[in-house]
Amino acid sequence: MANPAATLTSLLRASTIQDHDEILKAANAAINASKRDTNAQRTRVVALLKLDRFDDALRAIAEGGDGLEKECLFEKSYALYKSGQLEDAEKTLRTASGSFKSSRPFRHLTAQVAYRAEKFSDAADAYHHLSQETGGLPGEENDLRINLLATNAQLEWNGLGNLLGEQERQPSRDHLEAFETAYNAACTCIARGDFTRASVFLKRAQDLCEASEDLCAEEKKAELLPIMVQHAYVLARLGKEADAVALHNSIVASEIPEAPTRAITQNNQVAIGVAGRNPYLSHRLLEKTTKLSNSDRLFEYQASVLRRNKYALSLQMQKFDGLESSTSKLILQSPSPTTSVEVAGLGVINAAAHTHLRADAGALRGILPLLEKRPTDIGLLLTIIQLYVQLNKSGPALTLLDVFLKRLEAVSTPNYQDARYAPGLVAVAVALYRLQGRQNSIRAELAKASTYWRSKSKDSSASLLREAGVELLKSSNRDDIMSAGDTFEALVAKSEDDLVAVAGLVASFANEDYSKIEPYLQSLTPIERLTAGTNIQELVNAGVASVPTSTSLGKKRPVEREPEKAVKRRRKTRLPKNFEEGKLPDPERWLPLRDRSTYRPKGKKGRKRAQEITQGGVVREEETLELVGGAGAVKVEKASGVQGGKKKKKKGKK
Repeated sequence: MANPAATLTSLLRASTIQDHDEILKAANAAINASKRDTNAQRTRVVALLKLDRFDDALRAIAEGGDGLEKECLFEKSYALYKSGQLEDAEKTLRTASGSFKSSRPFRHLTAQVAYRAEKFSDAADAYHHLSQETGGLPGEENDLRINLLATNAQLEWNGLGNLLGEQERQPSRDHLEAFETAYNAACTCIARGDFTRASVFLKRAQDLCEASEDLCAEEKKAELLPIMVQHAYVLARLGKEADAVALHNSIVASEIPEAPTRAITQNNQVAIGVAGRNPYLSHRLLEKTTKLSNSDRLFEYQASVLRRNKYALSLQMQKFDGLESSTSKLILQSPSPTTSVEVAGLGVINAAAHTHLRADAGALRGILPLLEKRPTDIGLLLTIIQLYVQLNKSGPALTLLDVFLKRLEAVSTPNYQDARYAPGLVAVAVALYRLQGRQNSIRAELAKASTYWRSKSKDSSASLLREAGVELLKSSNRDDIMSAGDTFEALVAKSEDDLVAVAGLVASFANEDYSKIEPYLQSLTPIERLTAGTNIQELVNAGVASVPTSTSLGKKRPVEREPEKAVKRRRKTRLPKNFEEGKLPDPERWLPLRDRSTYRPKGKKGRKRAQEITQGGVVREEETLELVGGAGAVKVEKASGVQGGKKKKKKGKK
């Protein structure tokens, strides 16, 4: 009988990448013959990894004992990484010796684990170091460029684009050479909101993938499907919904091999054109198609989008009480204050559920007490400010924001200070100040934010510093101009290719310190080129254009003045028609006509009635009747000439 170890050795010499099943059988046979054959055990582990049987590979390593585990640290880390056990993979990589850790395979795997664990800054550092060193395998440089672009896109998606240089954030022509780099460059554009450029890169990626001669038909199909899914999303964001729907209809979700991509595709198909659909059916379809296993999980920013879609459908289904309760628990469990987009979104959804999707003054009164319970909830704060602005009440909105910012300033812990000077909150404060025309307040706010972020060089927000410098440079105050110079100096130190920062630095120190600006003058466009083709004499003859200033009504109430006393109008005395000057007026003129002595009634009834009330008329007799119980007496007229006849009784009811 042939020796199993020799058979394994000969098979390994003649094996190709398609022989993994045969290698596994030979390795098992060698292990059965000799349980302590470490070479056969390691061969079995590698064969299982090649066959994507990662759980079996981990069991094989555990069965081999501590000796095999020490030899297979790389294989164990890789199996843990592929099975979704990222924390265990990191721990295993850390236990490796120095020589193993410094090897390129270990560093590649470390970067991959950091990327999948969403530690994108660590992954970017690892890829940068690998790309700067020599000694890589053929084709490794292209792989590093692809992985670094993917990491940059993830940094942008997670709001950490400020960690990238200006050149890394902008796609270049080099990215158009391969479909992988074109696709990742498009993802970077999507993360920044540049959908027009992203559409161009995705079209290029699709064309390069279809024309590739290195891929078979099945491989092309597997690579094209994610590109088409991403392009459909971009078309929808550009407002081309019909094109997005047509492209989605050409995609068969069940043919997508990767479960996360398949879940995103089905989510997008539900989301596009969701208006007018039955929210209950959409919610049921979304729940059914987006369930993933632990090893096939989405990135956090992707999972948060799916959660928000489910929250939106719950609002449409009017599940207000349950949604308010669940989001409140999540908000209270999160660290506070936080600038996390996910937590801020929960605050907005919670407010919408609390007000039953109302956006009027009544809704505003309903959610204001919530801010007292959650005083550091940034999402709830922004919702209230938005409602105030919609109701044209920028004053109360600014007051509320000032109180919130002062509350954060009172606590010196880093998370409070980061939230206080978060670029989004600073932008909201500047916008509200601008609505009220408070230019000095704008500069003061930007100056404080600039000072804070300059002290945090690693995490500084380049966009905020750039805007703060431009605004401070407009001031005539020397301190503001010096602060603008310090801001632009920090930006130039980070990237000398930032021409806006270079121009701002030159403008800030032009009258103060020429030695600082002299090295950067050559990088700016010469004045002669800027003014070429401009006729100065024509401009002088045309004069200075004056813009008419519109007189706007002040928002303050006018000073209350004392009301002027109304001048009484004296009416002209009215005299009777038959008035004669010098003749005494009739003394009975104030009596009613029938009571005057000159009154003479008309007709028989009138004369008869007059006789009864004058002398000589019929005298009516009266009699006094005593009330029962001694309550007094009343006088009544005594009837005359009437006999005591009986009154006819009415017939009673039976």
